[in-house]
Amino acid sequence: LKNIGISEIETSPGANRDISKVIQSFPGVQSTPAYRNDVIVRGGGPSESRFFLDGVEVPNINHFATQGASGGPVGIINADLLREVNYFSGAFPANRGNALSGVFEFFQVDGNSDKLRGQASVGASEISGTVDGPIGENTNYIASARRSYLKLLFSALELPFLPTFNDFQVKVKTRIDRKNELTFIGLGAIDQFALNLDIDEPDAQQKYILTTIPENEQWSYTAGLVYKHFRENGYQTIVASRSHLHNTAIKYLDNDASSEANKNLDYLSEEIENKLRYENTARMGNVKLNFGANVDFVKYTNSTRQKRYYPDGILEVDFDTDLNLIKWGLFGQASNKIFDERLSLSLGLRMDANSYSSEMGSPFDQISPRMSASYLISPGWSFNFNTGRYFQLPSYTVLGYKQDDEYVNKTNGVKYIQADHLIAGFEYQPKKNVVFTLEGFLKKYNNYPFSLKDSISLANLGADFGVIGNEEVKSVSNGRAYGLEFQTRIASSEKFNFNLSYTLVRSEFEDKNGEYIVSSWDSKHLLVLTASKKLARDWRVGARWRFVGGLPYTPYDLDRSSLVEAWNLNNGPFLETGLWNTLRFDPFHQLDVRIDKAYYLDKITAKFYIDIQNLYNFQSRDQDILVRKESNGQFETTDNGSRYVLERVKNTSGTVLPTIGIILQF
Repeated sequence: LKNIGISEIETSPGANRDISKVIQSFPGVQSTPAYRNDVIVRGGGPSESRFFLDGVEVPNINHFATQGASGGPVGIINADLLREVNYFSGAFPANRGNALSGVFEFFQVDGNSDKLRGQASVGASEISGTVDGPIGENTNYIASARRSYLKLLFSALELPFLPTFNDFQVKVKTRIDRKNELTFIGLGAIDQFALNLDIDEPDAQQKYILTTIPENEQWSYTAGLVYKHFRENGYQTIVASRSHLHNTAIKYLDNDASSEANKNLDYLSEEIENKLRYENTARMGNVKLNFGANVDFVKYTNSTRQKRYYPDGILEVDFDTDLNLIKWGLFGQASNKIFDERLSLSLGLRMDANSYSSEMGSPFDQISPRMSASYLISPGWSFNFNTGRYFQLPSYTVLGYKQDDEYVNKTNGVKYIQADHLIAGFEYQPKKNVVFTLEGFLKKYNNYPFSLKDSISLANLGADFGVIGNEEVKSVSNGRAYGLEFQTRIASSEKFNFNLSYTLVRSEFEDKNGEYIVSSWDSKHLLVLTASKKLARDWRVGARWRFVGGLPYTPYDLDRSSLVEAWNLNNGPFLETGLWNTLRFDPFHQLDVRIDKAYYLDKITAKFYIDIQNLYNFQSRDQDILVRKESNGQFETTDNGSRYVLERVKNTSGTVLPTIGIILQF
């Protein structure tokens, strides 16, 4: 378990108070050169983590989310409402299911019980407002709303895409009496993504983006009630919540919407989850017990109209899905300290099942045992160990995909994905606020969905915009991730914070021949150095330096990409899946700095900050852009007009990005 407090969240250099970017400073969490917030933990894919807000599961924590994965460019959760974040990279509590690589628990502050307060902020991409205060004697609330102004900024800069996002967050807590409390949690986002078709004479990179990216509209929300009943030796918790994701995407060939014949993507999907979870937490002497059950009622709809070009011919994807299923789980965990409290033990068991198919209908096929131990060798020194088997349901896009009006992946016997963890290491804590840790980890994967058309494991996908899993798969892919992780941490909220984490990680999954190849997350080296110092007169300075080893990538399939019919259906080039991840980018590194200044006046607190990302302007080399060659306003072709003439354009990213932020509290 790693913990990060509000002071680190608010002043993290380069994060701009975006908790999704702060997460990327955790040990084992991979940073990416692209401007995205994918959560990639210890070599696992971006779909393998779960997120909880005050105990309520939140499926999406980013705007413009990739359906079937975790990422997006901007976080939804407002740092103004956060108190702390807990992060598990292993040893997941039994009451937190459906995760393979990471569990993140976000805890919000309570509203002020005495008087009304407010806060207004202007940041890099949005303006926001927060209010909190009492509602009667026993109830308080805190609420925020944010709106981006990126569309105006991007339009002025003639960028090829014009995003707009809004989000809303609320917490209402009431203490019914001394033994009972009720909390309401709400989180929502509205996202619109349009193309900037008014650019005069766009360059090659702008043309590539305009050609390949669809227009997208997305909204999502999570609303939940958390009831707690306290007893002398414990408490009971009931969590009822509803989450809803609405996702649409439309793409026309060369963005020509004058004819329906040019529409080569028409996508509409809804994911609705109604969840109920009961937990009983109690102490019996020195033993702490937690046990309970959960049931989820799921509705998934999908309407897809698309033609896909494969070497064996064109696949016409045309289906409508209306899938209803029930998921349920049982869990229990017990922990105790023995041998004069030198040895801490925790044993847990979880069972999951659902109504989708017979392959996943029995909870005895998804028995998930786990065990953790920590032994205090001497004052300050301890040895930690945990192991467990974890299961995760494939994405709803996989479960709901149809061919010939049949749930083809159900026919293919799709199963829960399985991951077995083995983690061990040492911890040295010479002082209360100083800690050194060294851990080794091994994750072995089974039954990962494997794309039958592209012959790749879906574990390699997710760090891009769009939809993951809306295709035919089989649960036949195996994989492994392993490595070492070192962290040094000095935490002092008053003066100095320092964090150094280094992860050596390897990540591999089987190809179509059953041979292990590096996955898309095989960065080898992850190094993050973060430091901040509080100075006199309420000044604070901080810096973060990141180093990520070069990630693997796949070359283009030039033969298929040049075909006019293939390019037009795909809106761009194809990758050579037979050479998956055979090339590797150069390492990525970046320095971010931040300066904060606070003024504490009688009735108002004013905070100002300057956040500069990529201070020394490192240019990251991305895969070359492949575009169609033009002459006199026409695309050049060969082979009697059956193939486009393609040309490569170097593609780099990275710029010095300064931001001035203003926060007023009153």
